[in-house]
Amino acid sequence: MAGSIADIENEDEFSEAHEINVTPFIDVMLVLLIIFMVAAPLSTVDLPVDLPSSTATPRKKPDKPVYITIQSNLSVSIDETPVKRVDLARRLETIADAGKDQRLFLRADRAVPYGELMDVLERLRQGGFLKVALVAREGVPDSANAPATDPASAAAPSPAASPQ
Repeated sequence: MAGSIADIENEDEFSEAHEINVTPFIDVMLVLLIIFMVAAPLSTVDLPVDLPSSTATPRKKPDKPVYITIQSNLSVSIDETPVKRVDLARRLETIADAGKDQRLFLRADRAVPYGELMDVLERLRQGGFLKVALVAREGVPDSANAPATDPASAAAPSPAASPQ
């Protein structure tokens, strides 16, 4: 129910209507909702990496994390920008907001050899970046989460599991 306050004597003149029209407000809110729904997935790192899983309790992620990614083809990226290994520390110095005290998140594909991972960690250490966190998928250990393979290879033990 909308009503207006008007003098009885001035009924011929237009009176002020004290109503709020919410239709434009709803339109603006829907447009903002659509913008955020489209922009939210774009703000994440989108490089395909097959991460190993871990049962460790996850920690709170910072507001603007810096991800270093080692893909299965051994290419290194900072967030989604490819970078050469020799330029890794130099590029991080220009990107890192809090300097060398900022925590870096290192993502490595499970197919990356351990030596290559250690090479990247050593380059980070030489550049003065000592706070490096390793990223893994949340869940059960790798043995229960391993991708299905053909039955012939599943029956034979893998070289890494065989005693020497």
